[in-house]
Amino acid sequence: MSSSYLTAERRKRELEELSSTLVDVLVIGGGVTGCGVALDAASRGLSVALVEKDDLAFGTSRWSSKLVHGGLRYLATGDVGIAIESARERGILMTRTAPHLVRPLPMVVPHSRDVSSKDGLLIDAGHRAADALRARSRTPRKVLPGPRRLGVEETTRLLPGVRREGLRGGSLNWDGHLEDDARLVVAIARTAAAHGARILTHVRYDAGVLTDQLTGESLVPQAKTVVNATGAWADQITPGTKLRPSKGVHVVLSAATLGHPTAAMTVPVVGQANRYVFALPHGDGIVHLGLTDDPVDGPLPEVPKAEEHEIAFLLDTLSRGLEVPLLRSDVIGSFAGVRPLIDGAQGRTADLSRRHSVTLADGLLTVLGGKLTTYRKMAEDAVDLLTDVPCRTAEIPLVGAGRTGTDRLTRRYGSEADHVAQCGPLTPVADGLPVLQAELVWGLRAEGAITVEDLLERRTRLSLVDAWHEAARPAAEALLSARA
Repeated sequence: MSSSYLTAERRKRELEELSSTLVDVLVIGGGVTGCGVALDAASRGLSVALVEKDDLAFGTSRWSSKLVHGGLRYLATGDVGIAIESARERGILMTRTAPHLVRPLPMVVPHSRDVSSKDGLLIDAGHRAADALRARSRTPRKVLPGPRRLGVEETTRLLPGVRREGLRGGSLNWDGHLEDDARLVVAIARTAAAHGARILTHVRYDAGVLTDQLTGESLVPQAKTVVNATGAWADQITPGTKLRPSKGVHVVLSAATLGHPTAAMTVPVVGQANRYVFALPHGDGIVHLGLTDDPVDGPLPEVPKAEEHEIAFLLDTLSRGLEVPLLRSDVIGSFAGVRPLIDGAQGRTADLSRRHSVTLADGLLTVLGGKLTTYRKMAEDAVDLLTDVPCRTAEIPLVGAGRTGTDRLTRRYGSEADHVAQCGPLTPVADGLPVLQAELVWGLRAEGAITVEDLLERRTRLSLVDAWHEAARPAAEALLSARA
C-alpha cells in the first residue's frame, strides 16, 4: 500500500496524472458514500480517482447526529431489513474498522409525565428487540451492554438536568457514538488513498470535465465507470433521479447547561409517534441537541442553516424533560444537514425508509439514499456491479484504528495520536478552545486540508461553536500564510 497522507504535492501530481490515465472508477462526491466507494473499489484492485468540488465531508456527512445507529427506530417503523443491516454495520465499525472513532453511548429515556406506564413498557420492549439485533450482529456484550430499567437516583446521576417532578426512573439502552462524522470521512478517504486511490478535493465535475478550483485549469478524465455519489444533489449528474430530501437541524449547548450529563437524554415529541429529540454529550464539553426531520422544498442550499422556529422546536421539546427550561441564549452553535431520501411514498419524511439503491446504466453508477451507519454496505453493493472480486472492507481497519483512549488526541486520531503530537505545539489554538495547534498542522500535512474552512469546519469542527470558530480563525490563517 502507498502512504495515506493527503498532501498538496500528492494532489498536484495525481491530478496531472488523471489527464493521461484511464481509471476503472471515477467517483464524484467526497462524502461518506463516495469515500466508501473509493476505498471498496481500490481495495479490490480497481484503479480509482475521487473528485470533490469542495472538501471531504463538505455536504451531508458532517451534519449527522454523531450516532452510529443500531436500527431501533427502523424496528419501530417495521423496516426490519434496514434495522438488521444497521446493527451489523454498527458492529463492524465498533469492533473492527473504527473502534477509535465509534464508542458505546448510554441512552436514557426518562419516565416522566410525558411517558405513561404503557409507553414505558413499549420502550423497554423496543430496547429488548434492539438488543436482539445486537446479538444477531455478533456485537459483544462488552462492547454494547444490555438494556435495563433505572431507578430515579441513577437516572438523575446520568442526567443531572432531568426534571424531578413526576420522574419514575428511566429506560437505558446503548448505541454507537461517533466522535466526529467528518473525521470518519477523512479516515475512510485516507485509507482509500493508502490502497492507491487518488483523492482530489476542490475539483469540480461538470458534464465530463474536471476543473481545479484552485488554479482554474481543466481536463477531461478517462474512466470506465463514473460513480455519482453526490447524495441529495444526485439529480445534477443523473437527471430524473427521484429524491425527497429532508432537513435535520441540531443546536449546540454547553454541557454545563444540562449539568454535564454522562448519557444521552431522549425525550418524545408530543403528538408524534416514533419521534424523539436527543441531547447527546460530546467529549469537548458540549451537547448536540437534535433533531428535526422536515421536507425540503425548492432548490437545495449547499450549506443549510437552522431557522429560528426549528431551534425553538428543539429547545421547547427538550425543556419538557428538564428541571430548568432552556433559553435561546443557551445556544452556542447550530448546524443543519439534508438527508438524501429516496422518493416513492407519501407522509412524513421522518417515516421514509433509509434504504439505499444502486443503479448502473451506460457507464454511470448512481448511489442513492442510505445513511451514514450503512455507508460500507452501500459501497459494497455499488462496487459489486463493477467487479467479481469479493469485498474486503469489513476487515480493513481505517487509519488510526489500532488504538483507543479517552485523551483528546487518541479519541480523535487513534494510533496516529503520537504523530499528531509530534508535528506541532500542544497548546490550544486560542484560549479556552479544546483544539491544539498540532491538529491544524496535521490537517494540512496529512489530511488534505487546503483552506481555513477545511481546517476549522471539517478537520477540527471548531465551527460548531460560533465563538470557537471566530477565536481560532487567526491561528488557521497564520498557519496557511506561513506555508504559502
